[in-house]
Amino acid sequence: MNVHNIASGYISAVNPWVTCSYKKSLGSTTDVDGSRIPTYAAPVAMQAQKQPVTWQDTQQIDGLNINGEKAVFYVSGDWQALSRSTSRGGDLITLPDGTVWLVVMPLENWFGTSGWAKVACVLQNGA
Repeated sequence: MNVHNIASGYISAVNPWVTCSYKKSLGSTTDVDGSRIPTYAAPVAMQAQKQPVTWQDTQQIDGLNINGEKAVFYVSGDWQALSRSTSRGGDLITLPDGTVWLVVMPLENWFGTSGWAKVACVLQNGA
């Protein structure tokens, strides 16, 4: 039973899903001066729902030392955060208002069983 699909209908009556632009991180390349340049796949339209960070979410991401405006997103798909072992940066979400959010940590990943995930994000400047 996919409880998320049941609850999602009720929640979206108050906080609707929006179509956003999703860019999957492909890692980075090294510029001639040695700086790292992140690379992303072509943007894809996806559904997401932005929600405030809860106290429990704050506890989960507390050790990441992240500054700035944070939010959580419920998303369809398997979205990923920074992974040093795979040399990936975080995926990017661009909302219809033009704000860009970097996925910093998957909080719940039910992609394999129900096709959705809850990710913690931080607002980017000029991303």
